[in-house]
Amino acid sequence: MYKNVLQAIENVEIWPLISMIIFFIFFLGVLIYILTVDKVFIQKMKEMPMDDGTKPVADENLEN
Repeated sequence: MYKNVLQAIENVEIWPLISMIIFFIFFLGVLIYILTVDKVFIQKMKEMPMDDGTKPVADENLEN
């Protein structure tokens, strides 16, 4: 039954190719972004979940 439904669609053979191209372009875009992003930005984002806005105790002792 499903085979007949897909055969009724005109140019159905192009859709898998289009989806593969979209996936490949997205994957390349993410890869390029990862390789070119600033490492300081990555470090800042990595530390954000644990940052509660207070200074660490070790830093307060160094200021005195």
